[in-house]
Amino acid sequence: MATTVVITSCSLFTQSSVEAIPSTPPEVSAQQLMAHVKQLSETYHPRDYTHLDNLNNTADYIKHQFESYSTRVTEQPFLVRDNYYRNIIARFGPEEGELIVVGAHYDSYGLTQGADDNASGVAGILELARLLKQNPPTRPVELVAYSLEEPPFFGTDSMGSAYHAGKLAESGQAVKLMMSLEMIGYFSDEPDSQSFPLNMMKRLYSDKGDFISVVSNMDNRQITAQVKSLMMGASDLQVYSLNGPAIVQGIDYSDHYHYWNFDIPAVMITDTSFYRNHNYHKYNGDTWDQLDYDRMAKVVKGAYAVIENIQ
Repeated sequence: MATTVVITSCSLFTQSSVEAIPSTPPEVSAQQLMAHVKQLSETYHPRDYTHLDNLNNTADYIKHQFESYSTRVTEQPFLVRDNYYRNIIARFGPEEGELIVVGAHYDSYGLTQGADDNASGVAGILELARLLKQNPPTRPVELVAYSLEEPPFFGTDSMGSAYHAGKLAESGQAVKLMMSLEMIGYFSDEPDSQSFPLNMMKRLYSDKGDFISVVSNMDNRQITAQVKSLMMGASDLQVYSLNGPAIVQGIDYSDHYHYWNFDIPAVMITDTSFYRNHNYHKYNGDTWDQLDYDRMAKVVKGAYAVIENIQ
């Protein structure tokens, strides 16, 4: 009986019965992903809130890349502690309809290089911009690069994503889905390279860090299942999911959190951060050469499949 209860609980949280919805996304460039991550983590390092010049140079780089792919690129400045920080936004598709938002923060923690956290996510949205120029979406899409996700602003209304979510809510714009790309580049095929927030998850999944995860709260179980299905069908990369309450450590650890506050469906796409990547928030640890760009490209394929096909 105890085993049955555990397995049922795992199925509720992880949606292990979800089936793939096949699609054929365009090719994603692993080389481009690597070039973006290397540029952000080496040239514009460090990218914490105290290094405003580096943050502005990073924002300029992202804006320049976006402008290569979209004619609708805007800045969203916001004031924190007497300094202005910048969200950079690229818009694709028609003006009318339910919006899809894909976001990633470009600041990093302290003096860390921030390759996985979160140059990988930024590289993901830059590559999505290239794909969306080549394949214009049939619904409105906003790609957003946020500032100030990391401490000391993490979890506060000073985060760039909090500002963006609030402005969306003010505008009355209908939003189908927000996806946060939060650390999407670190993978391992070694046994015991993966840990989990819930011990019972070990009963269902491998102990290898060879998958990508879709994470959200309990209110977003249905859309999490859709995202998971579409990502599973986009490549051979394993996709796991987790819906849980905030007491599960990591559920709300990124920019998607602020969209929940406005009842906007939001999920985090992640390699699971510190549950796998032991270089998390470590200086000279989270570097560009530690990432798997081929598998990162499959994550981006999955995100594209969601944009293209979610109902």
